[in-house]
Amino acid sequence: MKIDDKDRVIISMYSNDPGISQDDIARVIELSQPSVAVRIRKLKEAGALETQTGINPLKMGLFMAKVDIASTNTSRVLDIFRGCPYFANGFTVSGRNNLTLFFMSEKISSLESIVNNHIRNNENVTD
Repeated sequence: MKIDDKDRVIISMYSNDPGISQDDIARVIELSQPSVAVRIRKLKEAGALETQTGINPLKMGLFMAKVDIASTNTSRVLDIFRGCPYFANGFTVSGRNNLTLFFMSEKISSLESIVNNHIRNNENVTD
């Protein structure tokens, strides 16, 4: 897909403010609102522009733990946490610590318990 300077401005404006109105974009790039709507539709259809909804853990009163570990079997460790309500995401990464896990909870003690009781003593975790 070819994108021009106006498309780049649209993408940039959406990146800075996903809730921006088409009227505001139209004023900046000096096009009509219907023309902006067509461009946005085409960008979305091409996969160049997506909207992603997320949460703000701090505003929800959640603590987050990022746990970097070295594992002999990253898939097995990830499988252990797939059904865990505290597990947010996990990534296999390069380097000495080859697995990064993210957990969220309202209590730090819950996060500490996960690390101490389910990660530190896991036979697939070496560090």
